[in-house]
Amino acid sequence: MHTVFDPLRLSSISMDVMAVNRGTPQGIVQRQQARLAQLLEATLRGSRLYRSLWPAGTTANTPLEQLPMVTRGQLMANFDHWVTDPQINLEALRQFTADPTRIAQPWLGRYMVWESSGTSGEPGIFVQDVATMAVYDALEALRRCATRPLARWLDPLGLTERIAFVGATGGHFASYASVQRLRAINPVLSSTMRSFSIQVPTHMLVAQLNAFSPSVVVTYPTVAALLADEARSGALRARPREIWTGGESLSPAVRTHVQQTLGSLVRNSYGSSEFLAIGWECAHGHMHANTDWVILEPVDEHFRPVPPGHPSCSVLLTNLANHVQPLVRYNLSDHLTLHPERCACGSPLPVITVQGRRDEPLIMAGANGQPVTLLPLALSTVLEDEAGVFDFYLHQLDDTTLVLHIPLEGEAGRAAMVRGCAALTAFAIAQGVTAIEVRAELGQAVPRGRSGKACRITACIAD
Repeated sequence: MHTVFDPLRLSSISMDVMAVNRGTPQGIVQRQQARLAQLLEATLRGSRLYRSLWPAGTTANTPLEQLPMVTRGQLMANFDHWVTDPQINLEALRQFTADPTRIAQPWLGRYMVWESSGTSGEPGIFVQDVATMAVYDALEALRRCATRPLARWLDPLGLTERIAFVGATGGHFASYASVQRLRAINPVLSSTMRSFSIQVPTHMLVAQLNAFSPSVVVTYPTVAALLADEARSGALRARPREIWTGGESLSPAVRTHVQQTLGSLVRNSYGSSEFLAIGWECAHGHMHANTDWVILEPVDEHFRPVPPGHPSCSVLLTNLANHVQPLVRYNLSDHLTLHPERCACGSPLPVITVQGRRDEPLIMAGANGQPVTLLPLALSTVLEDEAGVFDFYLHQLDDTTLVLHIPLEGEAGRAAMVRGCAALTAFAIAQGVTAIEVRAELGQAVPRGRSGKACRITACIAD
């Protein structure tokens, strides 16, 4: 299958990434400024939306802080005027992403496409050209910390690894689409890299992982914790040497639980649909931001700059790699702290602390008194993909009862509630929950956590 990949471009960017690894913070700033000027020039030339939003007289050398911030809703509402290639059309892209058989296939023969899950209430569609993908590939390959240096030295391409991605596999999501793209680029990976859906019942997922026996598992922290629980009970016999987590906040408690129970080394990363490889975790356990290719501006609740060392209410992201679908001062809504001190690992890249989504697993009643865990990402995927509900709050009342809150009212709200309740009920039963009641409440605001993102799924408090 043809895919979006240029080995020569990847080689060129990889050499620059390696140079930055051995460079200085001043060298990163120089790269930022040069790449920002190129981005602004391309955006001014090709994006009608940004030209209408930016002050008169804006040039490629205009300081970033003089430009207005933008939101996902604002950009998606003006999608066709946002992108710089007039051949890219939102309606056609929606038809493309509606077809799961086309995941990781090139759009128009030259674009990688993925969709966001709609955490903020507004799903997004993101388009990357070969230049953008080369940046992501280089950052992932050369910045992700090797947990077993000797093994990586003996097998630099990871051909002896058996890699299992465990996540949402029903849509064009960035992580799953990226796995499928890698398998298409390197046929050897077709047998050594596999994807497993978090939407199947837990016992089926465990059986599949036992049969595959992965050496590396790539997943979300809540899934890693679930797998550790299954290993502790004796159900999961597979013992991966490494666990790579991302997509959710990884707490110290979950890290310790996973490492001690599975005996696996855990490495965390930070990314988003808007920029796939924002940060990586070094051997000292610190998250480093790839600021040679992405600019992060921590801001307070009034979108004013937050000084280093202080937590933000949100962060404005500027993607320096993507000139096709520019993201300039984009409100990412994550809670982030940019630390002023250099890391002892020697990297010139800044250290950040990220507080992202902290949805909770729901423990429900199963057969013979056995608990059944419903994973938050699986629940949100069911509501988004199967029910078309993106703005919601799901609260567990007890081990048999869920309460689904939707801000919508009127006929639209009632229709969304019927779809949501039916999808949740069917999913819970398929997972092994023996008695399930999903109650409906319309017109309820979705609560927001400290991260600024919606706290969409919360568990009941045990007595």
